[in-house]
Amino acid sequence: MSDKKYWQTFGDRTGSEAFQKSSENEFPEELPMEGLGGKGILDAKHPRRDFLKYLGFSTAAAMLAASCETPVRKVIPYVNKPEDLVPGVANYYATTYISGGDVVPVVAKVRDGRPIKIEGNELSAITRGGTSAKVQASVLDLYDTGRLPYPVQIVDGKPQEVSTFDAFDKLASDALGALNGAPLVLLTSTLTSPTTKEIIATFLSKYPGSKHVQYDADSFTGILLANEATYGKRAIPSYQFDKANVIVSLGADFLGTWLSPVEFARQYAQGRKITEINPVLSKHYQFESLLSLTGGNADERIVHRPSETAAIALALFAELGGQVSVGDLV
Repeated sequence: MSDKKYWQTFGDRTGSEAFQKSSENEFPEELPMEGLGGKGILDAKHPRRDFLKYLGFSTAAAMLAASCETPVRKVIPYVNKPEDLVPGVANYYATTYISGGDVVPVVAKVRDGRPIKIEGNELSAITRGGTSAKVQASVLDLYDTGRLPYPVQIVDGKPQEVSTFDAFDKLASDALGALNGAPLVLLTSTLTSPTTKEIIATFLSKYPGSKHVQYDADSFTGILLANEATYGKRAIPSYQFDKANVIVSLGADFLGTWLSPVEFARQYAQGRKITEINPVLSKHYQFESLLSLTGGNADERIVHRPSETAAIALALFAELGGQVSVGDLV
């Protein structure tokens, strides 16, 4: 058997006191049984009567739970009600979902100031109202109980909560004022908003020599450098799967997570339907090490070790007429 250890929650991993208490209360105390003597219920003196005890307790517990009323919560009306807000009536706002390199135009359904549902924007010429599982689940981040309720500062190497945002603004202003014009570094994830970039540029201009560093956990630097070395332009290309007769993917899950899956899924579906304009289906070959959504939809799926990816790429390049030495394929 494997020696790997798996945990279901962070509490299970750390063995916190709250987790241990919940584990102890996970199962209710067993009902008193007559004549069991450490044996099973069928071996008891009165197994039928004891079985009815279990059945009656379960039914009563279910009826009790069903009859419990939810707590009464009183609604306090607005003193100054916003003009565009009617309690119980939802509003819809056009916005954009951005995560890494995935940018999806969406429409957020907001009720009483709280976003509750995300749908694709049908007016977008790129996604045409489509979304992905990540986009649909993004609204859950707003209700994550693990989010920090207040700003945090590091004091003596330990995080410490700041009581209000005004207090945090004062701490940041005092820290920036103590620099006396010295350069600073602003670290963010990848930004696509021109307005945000302009605000950052204006802010950093007050501190000569400052830098804005953008860093993502899932980086596309490899694609950028490869395109720069191959085509002389450091950019991520926009693929058009609807115009491809043959699609070959080396581990790229373009229908699930790679680059712009919502856009690619729409294009891919068009190439996989026979119409008067498109009388021939596209052929899809998928080379991958793990099963993906894209591999599950491929016509031909070839599984290989991750260490064999480079050799497969060189072999395909050789089949297309490229010059590859025998040593490169080993």
